[in-house]
Amino acid sequence: MQTVEQFPTRLAEFWAGFRSELPILLGVTPFGMIYGVLALQAGLPPQMAQSMSTIVFAGSAQFLIAQLVGLGTPVTIIVLTTFVVNLRHALYSASMAPYFKPLSPLWKLLLGYLLTDEAYGVGITRYDQPDEAPYKHWFMLGAGLTLWTGWQISTAVGIFLGAQIPASWSLEFALPLTFIALVVPMIKDRPGLLAALAGGVVSVLAFGLPYKLGIIVAAVAGIAVGMWSERR
Repeated sequence: MQTVEQFPTRLAEFWAGFRSELPILLGVTPFGMIYGVLALQAGLPPQMAQSMSTIVFAGSAQFLIAQLVGLGTPVTIIVLTTFVVNLRHALYSASMAPYFKPLSPLWKLLLGYLLTDEAYGVGITRYDQPDEAPYKHWFMLGAGLTLWTGWQISTAVGIFLGAQIPASWSLEFALPLTFIALVVPMIKDRPGLLAALAGGVVSVLAFGLPYKLGIIVAAVAGIAVGMWSERR
């Protein structure tokens, strides 16, 4: 049986999370820059566009808010639509809840704020490892802060320099490629494979649903197929 001294220290876990998140910034950075450009085009002041990255800290929701603001959409619709788009974070929270349960309320609040798509991808991989290391939440902190810092910087670059980026670069394709790179290594069994395939197919078929509901429908479909396969 391993003792606490034999496991990675808090600082070692933190830097491991930092290193795990760094490659993902290659996809997140252009995404943040594009958001900065679109936010200004939608009529948001630079300070408000940057503040949204700090307070909301959710790329897809920020894109949607900027687009809806540019269209003059009522505030109630913007809030409701953003809520629906971010419902997937409830799935992340449910997945992480057993691991976060022993932590203090302050840790839960901090990690909950940092729990985004990309941070969840590397974090759950670390938590799923069979060792009983006591400081895995420091890994999550390192990954989350790395992503948060990269998102703030890329947003700022997009706000102040984005207009000079040629549209022909098609930077918007970088983030989907990042998500694919996150998902593929996590597919280790038949239920996982079927869940991923079901979610991908349904997301394409449901792409045209209003208020980005296709994201939620695809997530539910993937979960349902994965559970069905696991029970069989």
